[in-house]
Amino acid sequence: MLSCRRKEGNVACTGTSKPCCDKSSDPQLGKMMTCADSSDINGWEKCWEEGTTPWDLGQVTPLVANLIQSETVPIGRVLVPGCGAYIMALAGPDRYVVGLDISETGIKKAKEWSCSSLNKEYFAFLVGDFFNWKSEEAFDLIFDYTFFCAIDPSLRSDWAKRIDELLKLDGELITLIFVISGQEEGPPYDNNLADYEEVLNPLGFKAISIEDNELSVEQRKESEKLVRWKRCIT
Repeated sequence: MLSCRRKEGNVACTGTSKPCCDKSSDPQLGKMMTCADSSDINGWEKCWEEGTTPWDLGQVTPLVANLIQSETVPIGRVLVPGCGAYIMALAGPDRYVVGLDISETGIKKAKEWSCSSLNKEYFAFLVGDFFNWKSEEAFDLIFDYTFFCAIDPSLRSDWAKRIDELLKLDGELITLIFVISGQEEGPPYDNNLADYEEVLNPLGFKAISIEDNELSVEQRKESEKLVRWKRCIT
């Protein structure tokens, strides 16, 4: 744990009455909401089977590429819940990455897309429910790449508890926050930095760095924040 000093930027897309995600102008988003928010517990599986995956950009995002180049990503064991295939870019001799997803089809596709990667011995894709998945070892880094906004808000406290359980005492949590407001339904659900703080702060986590994601893809411009968290001594 450490004493916290935080680098802070401006939070985008808050305080607006207009939804950041408008399903009326994005048919894929509307279909995703219908699939993933249905009473069917396999909603995410259905999205993958139908190819309704607007969150999947089909490439390593500029943010991830930049993080790797900056050499500021902790080494060791890394967990990416709700993963995509391109988390493999984080992997290497000093960093073993576990991508976890509840969808068997999603994991199957991730394995297919990444099978030719030169780093394939340094990552694994696993099918599992983040909220009850067991790991024999804790992680040095957990990277929540907009996973938080995809889960029902009633599960956010459980999300934080799982982060606390799976992360090493001196480990780091990195969250890419897709800030959304004024939306009546989801996923993705309304969320902002305060929602993360509400569930993480009681467990001793503090934001040590808050920055606008200047490398957001066009459809997410001015709507993303990169926030890094550590357990802190106050």
